[in-house]
Amino acid sequence: MMKAIRTTITMALDDMSTPVGRLVNGAIAFLVLVSSIIFIAETYSIPDHIRHQLTILNGVILCIFSIEYLFRFWCADNKWAYLKSLYSIVDLVAILPFFLGVLDVSYLLVLRWLRILKLLRSIRGDTILGYLNGKDSVILARIIFTLFAIVFVYSGLIYQVEHPINPNLRTFLDAMYFAVATMTTVGFGDITPISEGGRLLTILMIWTGIGLIPWQVGNLVKRLFQTPGKVERPCSKCSTRLHEEDAEFCRVCGTSLSSPTLQSSIAAYLTGR
Repeated sequence: MMKAIRTTITMALDDMSTPVGRLVNGAIAFLVLVSSIIFIAETYSIPDHIRHQLTILNGVILCIFSIEYLFRFWCADNKWAYLKSLYSIVDLVAILPFFLGVLDVSYLLVLRWLRILKLLRSIRGDTILGYLNGKDSVILARIIFTLFAIVFVYSGLIYQVEHPINPNLRTFLDAMYFAVATMTTVGFGDITPISEGGRLLTILMIWTGIGLIPWQVGNLVKRLFQTPGKVERPCSKCSTRLHEEDAEFCRVCGTSLSSPTLQSSIAAYLTGR
């Protein structure tokens, strides 16, 4: 009986091929969006009674996520492995500080959309005006959202660290402006970090902007212009990149493609394959 209940809950949380799964994950995505909007709104000057209502609403949302987390932990076959998983850590880091009365880092919940995008691969059919199939559309959305999530999270972190002492960082929009200018290495210089923590975050943002954003944008462009019917499986000998999905040997030099290279492994991870 208990096993059947756990199976039902797991399917509702992790199977978007069913109406219940789509409803549950759609509700999760909506609550993450609402929580993020509340965090942004609270960085502006708003009436105290509205701020109080928003705090209560955000608390209710975080309670819902706490219950969901407990359900996931209860349903997990390997509970220790679940505790060590990325999404489990994100949930705990985003939820616990609110209940402990310390910094509000609920904006980290935006990273949970990556889980939902991963689950969307189970939905078949053409999307994005028919130019890409369902699987490629999810990969495209995942790459775009990864860029957005990185900027959003860094903006929240720099805001939390700098806004109490930095007169140029008063709102979330100020922090996002600084994050985008920093991560794209434009660096206008009109906003600069003051604290040691802010400077450390700036270093991390620059590294991310230099290392990850061009890589992700490159993957995005390649997905849009990739030869139909072919996938990226680089040959370890001649570096030919595109081959048929079921190809076992390089179409140029005949080298076996059965053992993926490090580059192809990383590419597979980024595209969710």
